[in-house]
Amino acid sequence: MTVLLTWLINALALLIITYLVPSIHIRSFGTALIIAVVLGLINAIIRPVLIILTLPVTVLTLGLFILVVNALCFWLCSTLLKGFEVTGFWSAFFGSILYSIVSWLLSALIFGNRNFG
Repeated sequence: MTVLLTWLINALALLIITYLVPSIHIRSFGTALIIAVVLGLINAIIRPVLIILTLPVTVLTLGLFILVVNALCFWLCSTLLKGFEVTGFWSAFFGSILYSIVSWLLSALIFGNRNFG
């Protein structure tokens, strides 16, 4: 049940960021559900490989390069799916940051102080 609720929260967070970042567009809530799944798969499979490959740069930037890796994963998701448009790198950069914040806030509101696992 928690997995389904987290999936819905992430899809809702995606829809919310379309209002916060005008250069990110999502066609519908159904598309947002698909994006949440694909983004989760990208974050589970591709992101760890990118983090390992960019580890020297990440260490030199004191971890800030992880934000670039997150933006690239977000942007990759938009290139793979129709109905999800991110117009440039900076839109992906700020969109990925806001997506994380909004998703965290919604999870905190819904789940409260419980552990998310």
